[in-house]
Amino acid sequence: MKAAEARAARAEIKARLKMGTMTFAEALDSDDPNVGKLKVVSALESLPGVGKVKARRLMEDIGIADNRRVQGLGAQQRKALLEALSD
Repeated sequence: MKAAEARAARAEIKARLKMGTMTFAEALDSDDPNVGKLKVVSALESLPGVGKVKARRLMEDIGIADNRRVQGLGAQQRKALLEALSD
C-alpha cells in the first residue's frame, strides 16, 4: 500500500510540473520526501518543452547519472540544471 501511495504522490508532482503549477526550482527546494525520491530524468521530462531526448542531453552535458534522484543532486548540479532550464 505504501509503495502505491508513494507512486501516486510522485505522479502528482510530475503532473504539477507538467501543468506549470510547480516550477523545477520549487521541486528542487521542496522538502517533500517524494520529490527527493523522484528520478531527475523523469522530473525533467515532466517539464513543458522538455522531452526524453532533451532531458537526457541536459543531464549528460551537466554530468548527472541517468539513475540519479533529486535528493542526490549536488549544489553545482542543481545550479547548472536551473541555469540550463532558464534559457
